[in-house]
Amino acid sequence: MDDLADMNWVDLDEVPPDHRSGFAALIGRPNVGKSTLMNSLLGEKVAIVSPKPQTTRNRILGIMTRPEYQIIFMDTPGLHQPKHQLGRYMVAKAQSVIPDADVILFMVDVSVEPTADEQDIARLLLRQAPGTPVLLVLNKMDRLPPDKVEPHCNAYWSLGGTQTWYQDWMMTTATTGANLDKLLQQIVRALPTGPRYYPGDQITDQTERQIAAELVREQVLRFTHQEVPHAVAVVVEQFKARSATLTYVAANIFVERDSQKGIIIGKNGAMLQKIGAAARQQIERLTGTQIFLELQVNVSADWRRDERRLRRLGYQ
Repeated sequence: MDDLADMNWVDLDEVPPDHRSGFAALIGRPNVGKSTLMNSLLGEKVAIVSPKPQTTRNRILGIMTRPEYQIIFMDTPGLHQPKHQLGRYMVAKAQSVIPDADVILFMVDVSVEPTADEQDIARLLLRQAPGTPVLLVLNKMDRLPPDKVEPHCNAYWSLGGTQTWYQDWMMTTATTGANLDKLLQQIVRALPTGPRYYPGDQITDQTERQIAAELVREQVLRFTHQEVPHAVAVVVEQFKARSATLTYVAANIFVERDSQKGIIIGKNGAMLQKIGAAARQQIERLTGTQIFLELQVNVSADWRRDERRLRRLGYQ
C-alpha cells in the first residue's frame, strides 16, 4: 500500500469518474483485533490497542484516501453482554454504525471456535443489514493450528445458516499485516461509486485532545491489571501550545475506588510517573512537539453505572 507521503504529486481532492467511497464498519466481539487492523491498514495509530478486552469504547473513524477511492473505517467497541451502563453504551455505539455502513467487516479470532457472541453478532447483522456486503475477516491466523484450519473456517462460514451471506472472506494477521493488501482490494470492490467525504489529508475525525486522552488510558491499560484498567476514564482538561516546540497537557484519570487510585499512583508516585512517561512519548509523536504532561488521579465512585457521570466523562 502506498503511503500518502509518497503521493504528494497527486491531488487527492480531484475525484475520477469511477471513484469509490464509503463507510466500512469493523464489527466483532472484544479483543479480536479490530483496532489493530484499522491502524495497520492506515499505517497510522488512530485507535489505541491493548491485549485487554473492551479497550475501544467509542466509534473511531480512520480515513484512507487514495486517488481511486476513500474508505472511512469505523472501529467499534466489541459486542458483548453488558454488565453496567458503560457496557450498554459501548454496545449501543457499535450497533449504531451498522445501518450507516456500505460494507461490514465481520471480524473474528479464527484461532478459536465461534462463541455465543459470534452467533449473536451474525444474527444481528442478518437482521439489521440484510442488503449490506459482509466480508468475513478471519484474524489471528498465525495462532491457528493446521489441524483446526478447516473446522474453524467452516464453523465461521456457517454462522449465516443456510444463506451464503458473506460477499467474500480473508484470513489475516493484523499485527504483521499478512493478507491486508488482499483484504483492502475486497473492501474497495464492495464500495459503491461516490464522492470524497473528507479532505484527502485527513486520517481521523478525532481531535488531538481526544487522542491524547486515549493515549494516556492506553498506558494505564498497559501497566495495570485485573479490574483497574476497566474502571479508568481519562479526560484532558487542557491542551495548549506553550511555544512552537512545547505543548502543555493536563489530564485527569478517573477511577471508581480509593484502592484503584492508590494502585495507579503507586508507591511514592512511581506508577503514575511510569504511566506519564510512556504517555508523553506517544503524545509527542502525535503533536511533533515536546510535551509537558500533568496527570491527576481522582475518584468518581461507580461512574460506569451512572449515566450522568458517564456523560461528564465524555460517553454520550
